[in-house]
Amino acid sequence: MISRLRTTSREMLFKLEQLSLQKRLFFSYILILLLPSLFISFFIFKELKDNYMKDIVKKYENTLEIERVNMNNNVETMERAAQLSISDKEVLYYLERTNEPNASELIQFDTTAVSNILRLQFNNPNIEHIRLFSNNQRINEIWPVILLEKRMSAEPWYKKVNELNGTELWYFDRMDREPIRPVVASATESRPKISLLREIEYPAGKHVGIMQVDMLLTNFFTNVYHSPGEGQSQMFVIDREGKMFRNASNPFLSSVGLTESDIMTELNAHRSGVGSGHFLFEQKGTPFLGNYIHVEKLDAYVLNVVSLKNAFADINKSRNKIIFVNMLLLVILAISTYFMNAIILKKLHTLSDFMKRVRQGDFNFDFTIRGGGEVGELAHHFRKMLKKINELIADAVTKQAASKEAELRTLKNQIDSHFLYNTLENIKMLAEIENQPVISDALTSLGGMMRYNLKWTSEYVRLKDELGHITNYIAIMNVRFDHTVDLQIDVSSDYLEQELLKMSLQPIVENSVKHGMKWKASEERNLVITITAVVTDTHMVIEIADNGIGMTPEQTAELNAKISREEAGLAGGAGRGVRAEVAAASENQTEGSGIGLRNVHQRIQLFYGKEYGLRVESSEGAYTRVVMRIPYFIWNGGLS
Repeated sequence: MISRLRTTSREMLFKLEQLSLQKRLFFSYILILLLPSLFISFFIFKELKDNYMKDIVKKYENTLEIERVNMNNNVETMERAAQLSISDKEVLYYLERTNEPNASELIQFDTTAVSNILRLQFNNPNIEHIRLFSNNQRINEIWPVILLEKRMSAEPWYKKVNELNGTELWYFDRMDREPIRPVVASATESRPKISLLREIEYPAGKHVGIMQVDMLLTNFFTNVYHSPGEGQSQMFVIDREGKMFRNASNPFLSSVGLTESDIMTELNAHRSGVGSGHFLFEQKGTPFLGNYIHVEKLDAYVLNVVSLKNAFADINKSRNKIIFVNMLLLVILAISTYFMNAIILKKLHTLSDFMKRVRQGDFNFDFTIRGGGEVGELAHHFRKMLKKINELIADAVTKQAASKEAELRTLKNQIDSHFLYNTLENIKMLAEIENQPVISDALTSLGGMMRYNLKWTSEYVRLKDELGHITNYIAIMNVRFDHTVDLQIDVSSDYLEQELLKMSLQPIVENSVKHGMKWKASEERNLVITITAVVTDTHMVIEIADNGIGMTPEQTAELNAKISREEAGLAGGAGRGVRAEVAAASENQTEGSGIGLRNVHQRIQLFYGKEYGLRVESSEGAYTRVVMRIPYFIWNGGLS
């Protein structure tokens, strides 16, 4: 799939490159103007859509908050009615009687305690029932307040209330059942209600009955059952058991093609714990918004579902109209630009014809294109270029001759180097014939050094090549200094293929030999030069240390300052050639000047970067150590 896309994009790019400049500018204008216009249009309408969503979420959150306030007020009303109903001691004494009351006691209790409870119910018109159920078989039922528990022992909430030990239980019921059906035969039962249920204990710990306060859901959830039935939204109540209650007269579900099961599925999928929130979902291509609150005391959810189909349709319709108008204006602008480009590029086409004549080899002509701007400037430079080409053709023969002469000089230098190698080999053979192994070995080392110096095919060599060159150098120095220089190389075989700049170690070792042996004549000891290499992360650190006379801290600091000093010559050195740099540094350095070390330091930074280079450490009369830091790069083809 990816390769196919790459192929298609290459084909489209190739076809685009074959078009004329005028057509490419035409398409460029379309892309430059069309894409930002579309992006801005979509961005604006996204903001519009987001703002609309914020407004509608806020609107229905406020609706739910109003419903929450109504619920809290109804909860307080029912709890207050329940508390007042059992605050009368006569009611408690009656429920826990141990003997049957006589007629006068019943009349007295009915006219006082029962009347007070009924008065409490009538003073709160939203309360439907206040009932006290008792398991005391010695008392008489006084309808509709005092009833026996056996009349409601089959209710699903009966067992739960007895297990709560006096704690409230809020229970939703789809039916408002009448406990004494023969007495109230015409009672309407198909009315959903919410009940506050609580066990009555008197004294504490002794069960004497169950209190029930009922309120119809039409009164408890005002907005759920009395919201307008416009068919675009509806509120639902879901209790802890998953039962759903709603206003059946609202045509919302049927108009949008939703079911109660769909609503429950979306709520269970999007609600997060308790509290409130909102979510978006889609059913059958229609977007919906759901706002919900969790009523902790009732352990129930109040959910409001809104259809966004009409609102989004209006927004999308406005968006499409504006995008269409933008595209129409862009097309008109692009066509106008196409013909304007034809006029502007006319002189460019003329210049293109002249360039074709040059491509065919015709340089002997002149032309004039009047006008300013980029095309006029291009024509001016093209005329200058024609003049320059003719001058270059005139100089071609001379330069070709000079090139031939340079080739001959190069060949002569090669012949001279071969002459030197052959001469050294002949002298070496004479030394071996005369049984002079020291001279023979010295000539071998000298020949190796000459080959290494003269054969400069690359700026980079292997570490093992540079170490071999240093070994030859020390061998020659030992002939000079009567074998008083010891070279110790402590480098792992894994690092011998490390890449480094050619002739970067030899100047350092040469400094060690020149300056390390300046001890007093009375001191008789060998100069020991040690070369070690370690790897740290992606860097290699090479140390060249000697046991020479060393330097004071002031001299060390001054030398490091000279080494790290930047000069204009660093940039020029890259242009004139590294071999010329090395030779110039060797010729011009004075004793203690640090030019040789600075040359190596600058070459390292030139080729590897400013974070690499040399640093000198020394102690007077003890040692001198030069620390070289370079990238760890094995010659086998990549970073190790």
